[in-house]
Amino acid sequence: MGAEEGYFGERVAAVYDEHSATMFDPAVVTPAVERLAELAEGGAALEFAIGTGRIALPLSERGVRVAGIDNSEAMLAKLREKPGSENIDAVVGDMAATHVDGDFSLVYLVFNTIFNLTTQDGQVACFENAAKHLQPGGRFVIEARVPEVQRLGFGNTVLPWRADPSGLSYYVYDVVTQRLSGQHYYVEQDGSLRPSPTEMRYAWPAELDLMARVAGMQLEHRWGGWSEEPFTALSPSHVSVYRKR
Repeated sequence: MGAEEGYFGERVAAVYDEHSATMFDPAVVTPAVERLAELAEGGAALEFAIGTGRIALPLSERGVRVAGIDNSEAMLAKLREKPGSENIDAVVGDMAATHVDGDFSLVYLVFNTIFNLTTQDGQVACFENAAKHLQPGGRFVIEARVPEVQRLGFGNTVLPWRADPSGLSYYVYDVVTQRLSGQHYYVEQDGSLRPSPTEMRYAWPAELDLMARVAGMQLEHRWGGWSEEPFTALSPSHVSVYRKR
């Protein structure tokens, strides 16, 4: 993420928790928080793209000291409105470059956010930045979807995502550059459509593994979810744990 807020500016931050309500469900949050608390092993944690604190706040409540980085001041402002945020040191910055003072046993980046870095160089730099913050033996945890290109069909580039009374979304894939354009439209009260486009770069688990090796880390675990479900050829997403050598 660069210095500009881009997609996660004031307009998105104002409704982020509401529009992402399913991701705030305790059934989704609790397994992630429990696993991250275990992986921290009593040490401090640093969240890249901390946002409004969906994971950071309950993790802090578990007794883990949490710091965070986010490139959106608007998202951090929403975090600071919440009880418990006074215990979290969150700063505005680029998760691929910003340094946070502290001694961390865990760095984590969840909810596909590694893909918000739209170049391979940026994603590699993110892994390297995570490694710089970690103690020897510390862990970097990534949660991301497995690219869904097999659902496209040969020669197709567009994958529908949703169509309901609140709006519609579809994704446009470029399998050469691994770029992924999200075309989101929300229905306003006057019936007009408000566009909210996003740009991402998808990466396969094996490519992320290589980025980790470049940064001096190696894969320790890969699960199909936060409850340590087996990762299989049909898993739509993965939780990957990398350990610093």
